[in-house]
Amino acid sequence: MTNTARTVLFHETGGPDVLTVEDVPLRGPGPGEVAVRVEALGLNRAEALFRSGTYYYQPTLPASRLGYEAAGIVEAVGEGVTEPAVGDPVTTGPGIEMSARGVYAERVVLPASSVVPRPDGVDAVTGAAAWLTYTTAYGGLLETAGLRPGDHVLITGASSGVGTAAIQVARRIGAVPLATTRTADKRDRLLELGAAEVIVTGGSTAQDVAKEVRRLTGGGGAEVMFDAIGGPDFRPLAEGLAAGGSVVVYGWLDGSPAELPWNWPFTIHTYANGVLTATPEGRRRSTAFLNAGLADGGFRPVVGEVLDGLDRIRDAHRLMESNTHIGKIVVRI
Repeated sequence: MTNTARTVLFHETGGPDVLTVEDVPLRGPGPGEVAVRVEALGLNRAEALFRSGTYYYQPTLPASRLGYEAAGIVEAVGEGVTEPAVGDPVTTGPGIEMSARGVYAERVVLPASSVVPRPDGVDAVTGAAAWLTYTTAYGGLLETAGLRPGDHVLITGASSGVGTAAIQVARRIGAVPLATTRTADKRDRLLELGAAEVIVTGGSTAQDVAKEVRRLTGGGGAEVMFDAIGGPDFRPLAEGLAAGGSVVVYGWLDGSPAELPWNWPFTIHTYANGVLTATPEGRRRSTAFLNAGLADGGFRPVVGEVLDGLDRIRDAHRLMESNTHIGKIVVRI
């Protein structure tokens, strides 16, 4: 194993141009750790927020690392590690503090608890696009909201990586996904992925969207709303929720204040994927659900674009912030 690795760092917060690729010393794995040769990186909105200094925790500067999600091969294991083994295909994600452990690199050393098995036959690009999106959809919809067969679920921002995964998770259990997207050009793709209906929100108010949800559900409303946006549209949008339903907030892409919806009774949950996957049981359940879907083809991670090489990382972040893609952006190493 080499003693350095090309690694993405940033020394100040800002736009994509603050990202640099540098040779960083690489030690061998210590007790409880594994060394992974990275084959592909999956980008997430959280990383753009972290890089710009607007995430829920701040980077440690200078020389902060970046990234949660990668697919690769185990190259070495430290003392006490029985799983995974050298040569195993894995994905990363659980319990990664990005400044110290970020995975935007050719090789990384991580706690063994921060890697999960990747099923045989699942290529690196697919693996890099799957872990965070599907485990977030699983944890938010099934473990938190208790989504059931036959329930309607309103998925906002459905063309995102988590949104496209949520459509497939809902379909897998027999629920009815209602997807929102801002532009009509993404409608057909969301229908192909399994959305029962797609509501194009461009030019519409949140009240219009809530009325359409009511119409599509025969007046009853959606049993679950799965939202990553928040902001001033949160209250009127939730008027499309059924009485006694659940709202799961898993992000605040609109940082403006959000009012509490008025159409009681309902339950609001806030969901953080790191809480579920921090526990051995949470990792076991979420990984089993994800890998079953990947292995039988029921889950088809949507990859918006693949860019080759760490030197394309700035371009990848620019593309992510353009919001023109559907699904995940992947950088192949």
